[in-house]
Amino acid sequence: MSAPPAAPPPPRANMGTAVSKRKTLRNEAMSSVAAKVRAARAFGEYLSQNHPEGRNGSDDVPIRTWFPKENLFSFQTATTTMQANFRKHLRMVGSRRVKAQTFAERRERSFSRSWSDPTPIKADSFHDSRESHDLQDSCGTLDGDFDLNWEAEKELEAVACDGEDFIPPKIMLISSKVPKAEYVPTIIRRDDPSIIPILYDHEHATFDDILEEIEKKLNIYRKGCKIWKMLIFCQGGPGHLYLLKNKVATFAKVEKEEDMILFWKRLSRLMSKVNPEPNIIHIMGCYVLGNPNGEKLFQNLKNLMNPYRVAFESPLELSAQGKQMIETYFDFRLYRLWKTRQHSKLLDYDDIL
Repeated sequence: MSAPPAAPPPPRANMGTAVSKRKTLRNEAMSSVAAKVRAARAFGEYLSQNHPEGRNGSDDVPIRTWFPKENLFSFQTATTTMQANFRKHLRMVGSRRVKAQTFAERRERSFSRSWSDPTPIKADSFHDSRESHDLQDSCGTLDGDFDLNWEAEKELEAVACDGEDFIPPKIMLISSKVPKAEYVPTIIRRDDPSIIPILYDHEHATFDDILEEIEKKLNIYRKGCKIWKMLIFCQGGPGHLYLLKNKVATFAKVEKEEDMILFWKRLSRLMSKVNPEPNIIHIMGCYVLGNPNGEKLFQNLKNLMNPYRVAFESPLELSAQGKQMIETYFDFRLYRLWKTRQHSKLLDYDDIL
């Protein structure tokens, strides 16, 4: 009886051979790369020792580029340099208050947002924030003996504003969120000393910071005077105003959020009582009346500011009313020039001046 045929070799032997080949090729490749790195390093050391004029820090060999060196510097740093210089001389209200937030706090506020609202709402309660405490303490007597002091305050304002040389002040509130906002105070009307620009930090300022700055500027202009006209230059859209970070004024929020309610009530106390016409608050930077919610927002703000007579206006800039509003506060030629370059990366400040 013949012997059975020999069994074929197990496939594991072939697999082991393939693995060993791959390891060999990989080791050879790694050794080749290492050799190239060592050669490049040695060549670099040779050049640095024997040809020092070829190093980057040498001034003997000029750097040749397709663009002139001085123009390249100006192109890359013009906007950054101008903005840095202007922020040194023009302090933004609230810019010194930088709030450190942990990752957990940022994540909590991000996920606590309402998905129907384009901006997040602070998760902190009203009584947990320092500025809300300040607003509540300073406004605790708003609903008290208000009517009893009305006539007395009106007489004091009339005495302060007495004189033929008195020009009613116009407050211009400018959010740093507006593109090229740092240039806005330079394009106001120069023939009207009653225009008082206030640039505030959108990210870090609080309602209390803004109100304190307005009061200070009014006292510097003439102690005891109040606002007749006011311009709020900020971002927003149909039916809402983006006043501060995480603080969007809508017709619903100005009825519910306590710190925002107190802000508008305190602002109303800075409006004039002796003005025979309603005091005007202009809104620029956005078209609030783009839908019916804008009318509701303005009506709710009027109700909050009662018994002071205040009218809100937000005309389109291209309309006749918009042009009149612009000319009330700005040099129209400079404003148009600023507007055409508002979103440009290069802004020639000499042209603005």
